[in-house]
Amino acid sequence: MTTPESFLLFLLLFSISVMHGLSSEKKVYIVYMGEKHKSGRVSTQSMHHSMLQGILGSVDAAKESMVYSYRKSFNGFAATLTEEEVAKISEMEEVVSVFPNRRLELQTTRSWDFMGFGTFGGLTPSFDGRNVVIGVIDSGIWPESESFDDKGLGPPPTKWKGICQSGYDFTCNNKIIGARYYQSNNYNNDVKIKSVRDDTGHGTHTASIAAGREVVGASYYGLAKGVARGGAPDARIAVYKVCWNNNCYDADALAAFDDAIADGVDILSISLGGNENTYYLDDPIAIGSFHAMKKGILTIAAAGNSGPNRGSLLNLSPWLVTVAASSTDRKIVSRLVLGNGDVVMANAINTYNANNKSHPLIWGGDAANFSAGYTPEDSSLCNFEALNLNKVKGSIVVCEDSSTNSLVLKAGGVGVISPNLPDENFAMPYPFPTARINDADFSRVLDYIKSSVNPKATIMFSETIEDLQAPYIASFSSRGPNLISPDILKPDLSAPGLNILAAWSPVAPHIQSEFKEFQDTSRVDYNVLSGTSMSCPHVVGAAAYVKATHPSWSPAAIKSALMTTAYPMDPQKHKYYENEFAYGSGHLNPVSAVDPGLVFNASEADYIDFLCKQGYETTTLRQIANDNNVCKSSKPGRAWDLNYPSFSLAIEEGHKIKGKFIRTVTNVGAAKSTYKAIIDVPNFLKVRVKPPTLAFSVVGEEKSFTVEVTGPKISQVPIISGSITWKHGVHNVRTPLVVYTVLSFTPPHM
Repeated sequence: MTTPESFLLFLLLFSISVMHGLSSEKKVYIVYMGEKHKSGRVSTQSMHHSMLQGILGSVDAAKESMVYSYRKSFNGFAATLTEEEVAKISEMEEVVSVFPNRRLELQTTRSWDFMGFGTFGGLTPSFDGRNVVIGVIDSGIWPESESFDDKGLGPPPTKWKGICQSGYDFTCNNKIIGARYYQSNNYNNDVKIKSVRDDTGHGTHTASIAAGREVVGASYYGLAKGVARGGAPDARIAVYKVCWNNNCYDADALAAFDDAIADGVDILSISLGGNENTYYLDDPIAIGSFHAMKKGILTIAAAGNSGPNRGSLLNLSPWLVTVAASSTDRKIVSRLVLGNGDVVMANAINTYNANNKSHPLIWGGDAANFSAGYTPEDSSLCNFEALNLNKVKGSIVVCEDSSTNSLVLKAGGVGVISPNLPDENFAMPYPFPTARINDADFSRVLDYIKSSVNPKATIMFSETIEDLQAPYIASFSSRGPNLISPDILKPDLSAPGLNILAAWSPVAPHIQSEFKEFQDTSRVDYNVLSGTSMSCPHVVGAAAYVKATHPSWSPAAIKSALMTTAYPMDPQKHKYYENEFAYGSGHLNPVSAVDPGLVFNASEADYIDFLCKQGYETTTLRQIANDNNVCKSSKPGRAWDLNYPSFSLAIEEGHKIKGKFIRTVTNVGAAKSTYKAIIDVPNFLKVRVKPPTLAFSVVGEEKSFTVEVTGPKISQVPIISGSITWKHGVHNVRTPLVVYTVLSFTPPHM
């Protein structure tokens, strides 16, 4: 079937071939063909080989080209192809989309207590997660970690159909019940451990945040010491390793989805994302999570680490949960003590200089390598060639470029002081003593150097302090608005992603250095990391709690419960143009999520209807849904009637505010209950909810309502924030409402 995507791809490749000739280099491409092929005389894999044989000319060439045949949960394959072969295969009637095998990027003792999710015996209802299987698509796992001990756990649930792919002494247990690994590119031919065993640490870290067992006394060099545990300590873990040496690729991720869905996972965690926004049918995470949703599996994904840039979000599909990163009330800092006694609080995790020894202090501009032709302006940035090594050796160096820390170490320095990035509010570990400070404190340090005959400083061993401002969004957490579908508010919610202590692979470096000779070779069992990769598994753990309590709930119902019970966040702690584009519905509240009162449900048919209005071709969507009755109207439109637990109204520049949303809620609380709508919006915004009350008589009853939003003409408005809350007794079903301007509005796939 020819789609707009495939036709445009064909035209593009044809024009390139005319002008320059098509490249004969073979690369891995993914061919997506929609719903799983119905078994008949010809198997799905045979069909894929036949398609390739028709393009490549022989059975042997087809076999050599094939990388993956996706046939368990959806239909498609990955193969090595030239651009000319891609153009031909794109024209086949069965093909929905073809896209290159792009690289994906990898994107806790206190965090669960901070959210009120304390010891599990005290929860109401009690949490028994033994029948919940969490699939983790990441860099593998270190099975010997205490966090994955299976003491007290019985055999896996009878529904489990997965395998344990062994290698390098990797074995599963009653905690880690499944393990697979995937390799599609030659980049991983030189890896040392070709098994599910984690040699980078990232997958071990995320898995333990979601479902690690309780480990008493865990810490990172004494920092953040306490009881480390995951959100669902009794849940089972199935591991799907797609990342090797921090390289992750689309074809592997899609293969992991194909297996995980068929294996029988309940929740999927994927702390990965591409480098840019990608339309849904060209995005392996969107495709995989869509087919997971069809089988009742909720996918939870990281929002990305490209903040605070506006519109930098990843993983925007409405059928998955997009998670931003926020803080807890524990902060890791380092004190910088100057020779005059002044103390400056710095952002950095320092596990060196345990004796807190002082060293000479020098500004990089005073250590210029004049003989090599450099000036103080050059050396102030601390580039290696520009520094006079004799002056730098044995000193703490003040650098005006925050990206050159490791170069000071190479030059013989014993520490570095550099400015924070704008709005930086997180700490990272460095290969030697480091202090990252704000601009005002940076000026104080320079003034001290100028006024002192013999300036000295001490970068102290890090410590943990209470952060009374928490929670707030991490500066690196990607921001909205949603550039693919402006009518869908993203991110969905936030969860702890700053300074999270969790399990680590003992063979993985815990501090990265660009110079191998300065790589820290010490090993740790627990590490502190920050990122939306850490916030994502927090929501996974909470989702497992909801799933265990309500095993029949749909992915949309679980997602709704997580969003509508989230704690509202304080806009005063964020930029005026960010608000919900930074934190979505608010901060994760796992305790309340099991009893939301009402949920906004949605089905495959609802999401297909959403894609129809996004401008995707009807025949393409019918192939994905395996239903010729979808997309009754081919007219593109707004997504205001998708039953989403938030409201996003994008208004064209200079136009009046006007929008009408349709929503349906399902009663999952008390049988006889009446909810009243409470509207909280600025005075100039007029919001009418019809009806203003919803009366339920039984559990499972559905009620629909409309939300009409009107207002004056607006121009250059970054965001107007409000909310609609349905209240009954202890239940407050809160949904954010945002209005903002765009230059023009056209369905994104037109």
